[in-house]
Amino acid sequence: MPDPMRPRAALRTAVVWDVLQAALERRVEATGRQALDVLDTGGGSGNFAVPLARLGHRVTVVDPSPNALFALERRAAEEGVADRVRGVQGDARGLFDVAERGGYDVVLCHGVLEYVDDPAEGVRNTVAALRPGGVLSLLAAGLGGAVLARALAGHFTEARQALGDPNGRWGDGDPVPRRFTADQLTALVRGAGLEAVAVHGVRVFSDLVPGVLVDTEPGAMEALLKLEAAAAELAAFHSVATQLHVLGEAGGTDGA
Repeated sequence: MPDPMRPRAALRTAVVWDVLQAALERRVEATGRQALDVLDTGGGSGNFAVPLARLGHRVTVVDPSPNALFALERRAAEEGVADRVRGVQGDARGLFDVAERGGYDVVLCHGVLEYVDDPAEGVRNTVAALRPGGVLSLLAAGLGGAVLARALAGHFTEARQALGDPNGRWGDGDPVPRRFTADQLTALVRGAGLEAVAVHGVRVFSDLVPGVLVDTEPGAMEALLKLEAAAAELAAFHSVATQLHVLGEAGGTDGA
């Protein structure tokens, strides 16, 4: 089937989608089940949940925003996957008030750790939702990308502030409460008992390239996608990526 994450509006998620889809295929093969149970924490209006449901998987989205969950419900209905998408209101701290402990093949934790009070607790909760052999997809804001973006915008004092701030914030007006390095994220994953099997830099170039160039230059979008994919696995580019993606795997097997 056509890749549901490839439109221009989803350029920034292409690397994560490619990694996640490969992990799902491995999980399907390992379990012998074509339909996996996926938990999407902070999944909002379904940017990942709806495409995953279109692939045949059952997705539970946990999000604190009623408006986002309403948009999710509407989007799932429009895409014909309402029977495979369930939205519930909640957050990472109270995850098991609304989700099943140890009940999921794959857990997505995208854009959540930046906002929780205790990132280590947040990761531990998501890991506790996994079945043996399950997969965690962790996506969070990268420190280096923010420093680079502020510097390129001419905000050199803010760039220096972010570089030295314990949470990677560039000032009081920074809308992101916390940013991470690749080492910090992999340490959180390993500290929760998972093996960090892959680390990728996300949006290494796409946030810096003028949108008009991508939209008007023939072949530019596909070329940029290929460049992002090529740079994503290289550690040298992790330090300047806007976001960082870590794929973690739990030990054990689950063929149920």
